[in-house]
Amino acid sequence: MQTCSLLAASSLLAVSFGWIVAGIAIVIGFIIALVLLQFFGLWLQAYMSKAGVGIADLIGQRLRKVDSRIIVHSKIQLVKAGLHDITTNDLESHYLAGGRVPNISHAMIAAHRANIDLDFRKACAIDLAGRDILDAVNTSVNPKVIDCPSETGMSGGADKLDAVAKDGIRLLAKARVTVRTNIRQLIGGATEETVIARTGQAIVSAIGSSETYKAVLENPDSIAQKALESGLDAGTAFEILSVDIADISVAGVSGEANVGAKLQADQAEADLRRFRAEAEKRAAMARAREAEMSATVEENRAKVVLAEAEVPLAMAEAFRSGNLGIMDYYRMKNIDADTSMRRSIGGEGESKGDPDRKGG
Repeated sequence: MQTCSLLAASSLLAVSFGWIVAGIAIVIGFIIALVLLQFFGLWLQAYMSKAGVGIADLIGQRLRKVDSRIIVHSKIQLVKAGLHDITTNDLESHYLAGGRVPNISHAMIAAHRANIDLDFRKACAIDLAGRDILDAVNTSVNPKVIDCPSETGMSGGADKLDAVAKDGIRLLAKARVTVRTNIRQLIGGATEETVIARTGQAIVSAIGSSETYKAVLENPDSIAQKALESGLDAGTAFEILSVDIADISVAGVSGEANVGAKLQADQAEADLRRFRAEAEKRAAMARAREAEMSATVEENRAKVVLAEAEVPLAMAEAFRSGNLGIMDYYRMKNIDADTSMRRSIGGEGESKGDPDRKGG
């Protein structure tokens, strides 16, 4: 009797344990079913596209906090474009590094279709460097035009370049630069601002080396050619295809019908002012020279007066030394009086004679 009770209790316990195990299995199965249902849509989409993304990959992406939808869609796009070398792990690595996976996939597809040699690792490096790799590829296929100066550039908001030819005439010019991206130099290469600044400098230098403004207006293409030959794209992320002068004019005569006449009138006015200044300069120099000569004459007269003042002293010394007698002195006085009389008769007057001698 006791044995039967034990058997009944053990069988009841076995049945209860079985129900518990079955319940746990049902719960686990339900959880697995929910997980599979959550990833089933993406897995089926990847499977039908032959993208090679399994359920385990999707679960691992969820655990690594990777957006599975972005990875799967990008992988499908790459596979359909014929790019089978890029793996799901490559896309996940770039996503975890903070990169823009859709941009990378679109750029790789565009480069592949355009027959542009673009390595996936280099594309990832360009994207992580902050450059827009998709825009770079699009610019390589479809070159873009950059205005010089730009509306938001470093030229203080000026819409045209201001340059002066050798004849002093100011010219206003605007250029357009056609560029395409040089993917090899995209990492570390200078941006559009550098291209704009170099182009403006080259155009201003080319205009400044021109002999006259007429030569620039007659052949603006020569200015653009000089600018293009100066190596504007060295060290930049672009390859310059052409530099074109979009607009060029003479400063200050935008409302004039006859620009040549206006410039000639301004030149004549400038020449008149210059000649007047030179005449004033020569007159001032002449007055200064006259004053210098007058001072020299007065200086020489002073020297004569000093020399004549020494004559009486010399005569007194001659008397004391016996070199001059009284008769010699009188003969000298007679000669002096005779000379004064001859001058008076000749009409010279005393004014032209010695001013210190008053007839003896």
